[in-house]
Amino acid sequence: MIDSLYIGATGMQAQQLNVDAIANNLANVNTAGYKKSRISFEDAFYQAANGTWNQTNQAPDQVILGMGTLVTSNAKSFTQGDPKATESPLDVAIRGNGFFEVLLPDGSSAYTRNGAFKITPEGLLGTSQGYELKQQIQIPTDATEVVIDAQGKVSARTAADTKLVEVGQIELTSFTNPEALQPLGENIYLAADKTGQPVIGRPGEDGLGSLAQGYLETSNVKLAEEMVNLVLAQRAYELNAKIIQASDEMLSISNNLRR
Repeated sequence: MIDSLYIGATGMQAQQLNVDAIANNLANVNTAGYKKSRISFEDAFYQAANGTWNQTNQAPDQVILGMGTLVTSNAKSFTQGDPKATESPLDVAIRGNGFFEVLLPDGSSAYTRNGAFKITPEGLLGTSQGYELKQQIQIPTDATEVVIDAQGKVSARTAADTKLVEVGQIELTSFTNPEALQPLGENIYLAADKTGQPVIGRPGEDGLGSLAQGYLETSNVKLAEEMVNLVLAQRAYELNAKIIQASDEMLSISNNLRR
């Protein structure tokens, strides 16, 4: 009976983490490039309980009882978000597989699907948080037009130029297991051992997606799906709480037997 208290507690804790993940998904429903989180569960440890002797006086088989549930992971789902037209020449959406590789302040690499690019104070193409693209694409300070084609070629036109001049090439990076990427915040991720070796190439080649200038990839959070998940998590939390309540009432009955 005491075990049921702990089993119910593991269920409540797991569903609380599930609700936290759902809340974060809903909070980022309008965040460009955001990828929803998905909680995974597994049954916890098992213990052997004493069996009963049968009529043949043979030793009873052990009864195996479960000890609740555990949260195994909070993985990201990298399904494609819907493209949204922004008409900004520095907004770029990835249509298909791949990530933009950016440089962190310590020089290490990180990855993002958010293509809301800006020009950094150094004149380089980077994210709105100031992280430069790994390709170090320099945009002229007097550029009047910037064109990014589907294959990632970046061209610019200045007031003194009559033609577009190529200034750089955007490359994409893909992973065998992108769900193992570690979220760092600000819509960027770090590679880990379980992500596999990165594959770097031009957009549209080697299974990588193409680029769409003037578009942003929206969040892949579906409101209806998250609301259903929220209701199910709430009901599961309530049922686990009732398990604790019922176990407490049974203990109370046992304590009052001699009164």
